[in-house]
Amino acid sequence: MSERATFDHDSFFSAIDKTRASESKTWRQVALEAGVSQSTLTRLAQGKRPDVDSLAALVSWARLNANDFVLAPDDPDAETPTVARIATFLRADKSLSPEAARALETVIEATYAAVGGGKKL
Repeated sequence: MSERATFDHDSFFSAIDKTRASESKTWRQVALEAGVSQSTLTRLAQGKRPDVDSLAALVSWARLNANDFVLAPDDPDAETPTVARIATFLRADKSLSPEAARALETVIEATYAAVGGGKKL
């Protein structure tokens, strides 16, 4: 069985705490601004993992990248394909509608494949 990626809770909590401290915020303020419950932050402080919605809210509040807290198993072939990385940026671009992002993904994927660059998404 292959090794699975894991979530680096300690680094995530530390990053949230450093952001909170650098902005002179209380944990109560963090909860209100991020839109999570205070009990979620208490559970994080106790070493428990956040649920996916709380993770998204806290990552957004602290302007972090969730991928920075995913510890992938040592696999030299595990690099994210280029087209998948581009698609992530397109979907995150607030100036593009979801339909426009998908259309650009399709064009980029076809072009990338035509020039011999990797696999399809």
